[in-house]
Amino acid sequence: MGCLECEVVSHAARLPPACFMSALASSPPAAIDPAAPDQGITVRPLDAPFGAEVIGLDLARPLNAGEFASIHRAHLDHHVLVFRDQRITPAQQVAFSRRFGPLQIHVQKKFQLAGHPEVLIVSNIKENGEPIGLGDAGHFWHSDLSYKDKPSLGSLLHAQELPAEGGDTLFADQHAAYEALPEALKTTIAPLRAEHSYLAKYEELRARSPWRPRLTQAQLDEVKPVVHPVVRTHPETGRKALFVSEHFTTRIVDLPEDESAAVLAELFALAVKHELQYRHAWQPHDMVFWDNRSVQHLAAGTPDHLRRKLYRTTIEGDVPY
Repeated sequence: MGCLECEVVSHAARLPPACFMSALASSPPAAIDPAAPDQGITVRPLDAPFGAEVIGLDLARPLNAGEFASIHRAHLDHHVLVFRDQRITPAQQVAFSRRFGPLQIHVQKKFQLAGHPEVLIVSNIKENGEPIGLGDAGHFWHSDLSYKDKPSLGSLLHAQELPAEGGDTLFADQHAAYEALPEALKTTIAPLRAEHSYLAKYEELRARSPWRPRLTQAQLDEVKPVVHPVVRTHPETGRKALFVSEHFTTRIVDLPEDESAAVLAELFALAVKHELQYRHAWQPHDMVFWDNRSVQHLAAGTPDHLRRKLYRTTIEGDVPY
């Protein structure tokens, strides 16, 4: 098990000095308790290409500034953080999420948690014949809210009810995906821009399951297509990452349609190769915090007869460049 200090030094050593200082300076203000005692947290890398478990953290207790900064650094370094056995309320999840920036409200207002519009219910459960949450969330590889002008910085998913089998979540490292590309392909895609649309797979998903209602005009106005670079630069670390996904990316606007389709098909495959993945098998009360600027994710699926419910909060990010 590596100590937290080693993790922080490791992170700092891999960043250009200016980027590392910028990352620290950009930590958003948080309602912290300066008198809160250290919880004694440590960061243990997972047995995977990336990701880490934060040991000793209890988000029901106050965090001091130093430990919050340590979590922030670990998130930048490892892209996916696992917090075990978090027995917290939705309000506490919202409060912790908001420390990293403003929260985004999902267009599917029907599946907001009552009293907490910032919380999206991800669930396959039906009550009185009606779904209580978005049951097919994550059916395709994607980065959350890439279809917005300011896509998500990160998402936090807190387990409420888990199935006895299935329900895993897969993550793929988009920095490693970019770095592994052939140099010729890197050169080709460097100046390219792609369109992202929430509607790209929407009707296909509606045809597969009852979870997604028909969108109103007001909802459609919230999710107009946007254009982002195919390769984005992480605003806090300076690292480049692929930023296209099979779920939301519709076309490369700088290429003819046939060339666009061919390049995207190649990138979609290279972005999620097995050696780039971490598969999270959920445990009761897990909360997982991932960086949407660094990874894509996919829901592995849950048997229809087994219940699954999680609460998701999503933090607003920056305009990609």
